[in-house]
Amino acid sequence: MGEPLLVVITGPTASGKTALSLALAGRFGGEIVNCDSVAVYREFEIGTAKPTATERAQAPHHLLDIVTPTELMTAGEYARRARQVLREIAARGRMPIVAGGTGLYLHALLDGLAEGPQRSDPLRDRLRDVARKRGVAWLHRMLCRFDPAAAGRIHPNDVPKLIRALEICITARQPMTAVWERGREPLLGFQILRLGLEPDRNALYTRINQRAEAMFAAGIIEETARLFEQYGEAARPLQATGYKQVMQFLQGTSNRKTALWAAAQAHRNYAKRQMTWFRHDSGVHWLKGFGDDPAVQAEAIALVEKTFTAEDAEVAEGNK
Repeated sequence: MGEPLLVVITGPTASGKTALSLALAGRFGGEIVNCDSVAVYREFEIGTAKPTATERAQAPHHLLDIVTPTELMTAGEYARRARQVLREIAARGRMPIVAGGTGLYLHALLDGLAEGPQRSDPLRDRLRDVARKRGVAWLHRMLCRFDPAAAGRIHPNDVPKLIRALEICITARQPMTAVWERGREPLLGFQILRLGLEPDRNALYTRINQRAEAMFAAGIIEETARLFEQYGEAARPLQATGYKQVMQFLQGTSNRKTALWAAAQAHRNYAKRQMTWFRHDSGVHWLKGFGDDPAVQAEAIALVEKTFTAEDAEVAEGNK
């Protein structure tokens, strides 16, 4: 038998990655591995769009709810855990399916991350001072000069990521993207099929708006208030899209209607950044639609069947 098949499902938020992963898991006897940087945290439920209990019962799920709200889950640590899980799934003769939209986690898992320069607190302090005096846009323009590719992937207002990217560029004296490429250890031992969901933009934005409304109706304000009361600012996901806008409401800087609008807008902007990130990967088979569309699922199943060897297909059929 050749290398086991690993299916990777990417795409923007609300594009139906969960639905497609369940369809493939049911068809081929698969197990699903989460690749969302907020869904790894316990107690954060409503704002993460994690698979429901009913969905989790349809197929084994991995790397959901694995760290406490105050723990740090780096991309490197995620990759280490995920690679171990993939090997265990393959050893059981089942098909691993990675599903999620966190580009850096996926990059670390599949391509590996080079070890960057050590953290420089004095340099970070100087860059924060630049941001205060000249504005965040100045940092982004600096990064455009040092590393245009990295600047294209980082949101102009994402101060922590801008500072880290500039820190690496300045300390290493070369673009951060060049540092990433050096000394990486890509995932070996799998035949990888990358599937990307690309629904119509207006239809996607409609779903994102509906999801934001559903999260508020389901009690994301109450969930956020409880988590903040229990963990305070140490709860890392409180800065994630959706929770961040609810925190602004709880702190009195917006009303409920404004917070809902801001959360939906933030998710739409996040979807744009996700697509910018994933389009850099030329190996993705793009599926024009949502993951819950039967036609899209049929196309994905056909791609998996085409990739399988005959022997792999027999094993998958027996594991269903």
